Amino acid sequence: MDGSERPNIVFYFTDQQRADTLGCYGQKLDISPNLDKLAAAGTVFEEAYTAQPVCGPCRAIFQTGKYPTEIGCYRNGQALPAHIKTLADYLGETGYDTAYVGKWHLASARAGYNGAAAPDYERSAIPPERRGGHRGFWRASDVLEFTSHGYGGYVFDENMQRHNFTGYRVDAITDYALEYIEKCGNTRPFFLTISHIEPHHQNDRGRYEGPLGSRQRFSDFELPGDLKALGGDAEEMYPEYLGCCKSLDDNLGRVIDRLKEKGIFDNTVIVYASDHGSHFRTRNRDEHFVGFDDYKRSCHSASLKVPLIIAGPGFSGGNRVRALVSTASLPKTILAMAGVDVGEDMIGENLRDVACGRTGNRANRIFAQISESRTGRCIRTPDYLYSVYAPGSDGWSEGSSDYYEEDFLYDLRRDPYELHNLVRDPEYRRVRQRLKEELLWEIEHAEGVRPVIGEAGE
Repeated sequence: MDGSERPNIVFYFTDQQRADTLGCYGQKLDISPNLDKLAAAGTVFEEAYTAQPVCGPCRAIFQTGKYPTEIGCYRNGQALPAHIKTLADYLGETGYDTAYVGKWHLASARAGYNGAAAPDYERSAIPPERRGGHRGFWRASDVLEFTSHGYGGYVFDENMQRHNFTGYRVDAITDYALEYIEKCGNTRPFFLTISHIEPHHQNDRGRYEGPLGSRQRFSDFELPGDLKALGGDAEEMYPEYLGCCKSLDDNLGRVIDRLKEKGIFDNTVIVYASDHGSHFRTRNRDEHFVGFDDYKRSCHSASLKVPLIIAGPGFSGGNRVRALVSTASLPKTILAMAGVDVGEDMIGENLRDVACGRTGNRANRIFAQISESRTGRCIRTPDYLYSVYAPGSDGWSEGSSDYYEEDFLYDLRRDPYELHNLVRDPEYRRVRQRLKEELLWEIEHAEGVRPVIGEAGE
């Protein structure tokens, strides 16, 4: 394949966005007209789930196509290992120009790096060797919420020079992406990552920061069923959260318009996804949780389910895929778009095969690892969500365990909002045994060990 035959690829991904914020996933408010239009012409994966609902570990998957436990990135504050071949490395070798803007979150190591002193780039420029193979256009911060707020901040470029910005953060990050699109030539296909931090809450302020006026603009919101039932802080935070999501859609529209102006939209694949969802402090309140009430560190669907829309060559036609898929498959899928077959060197599957119905005997389930709040694992099938945790384990310092205990089981047919934990219900003993075996298979396949899973309360 020469450069003219291969598509440009834009990976537009957000942080902490629930799928139900978008019209193509059922949102009633006018939040996502641009994405909804793109989805109607492309492919919507209705049941997409993250393999790790924590920012850094999920980003490690996106860059390497490997489970975080395999590469030592199972929690935040762990740098991407230098020896791992990344998505950008593969694409660069095959002639793609690579560009990255936004949040990186894979350069610093808070607890040390390979036994050496801990490198800290959370507020400073990231050196080239810590950019995961990205060697071209770069406008990024390792921890964007530390170098900016909803309005104003700074990032660094490929020459490690600081760039200050004013105005709303989503607009500013998109401006950098548009700068790249405008400058890029037509001799090589490009892979552009636009990594927004919105709608993630602003850590140092403990709240979501939508554009000014969001609280009034989206005051007529309707909470999703789980949040309505469980409370948390969604009643207070949801309008600002939706404001962030609306800005993300507005700026996606700007990217699409620029691609059309350049005459390259028809030969560009756009991948829209998020690293994880948000449970709005409704979960992780039991005796097993280590840390604090948070928004994501849970194996519940509010944390795991994310939007996933792919549109462009190979993903057109308004297809809606109901099979369960993992966003861990995105690196392998993106490389397949570029004509690169990595085989078993990356986890997951080529999602184009799933979209086209070439599924063979694939298991219709997803597997996820959880860290920080606890050391845990889970699987989701069309009918059940089953999760285990390692009692006494510190999820910040231990990525895995040789012993887990059953944590929760939900019958999704009867309980779609996951309100009734059936893990101790004797009527579900056979279901639990079957799910336990499936989960053990997934753990062994992903981590090379087969732990013991004890019954709840043993």
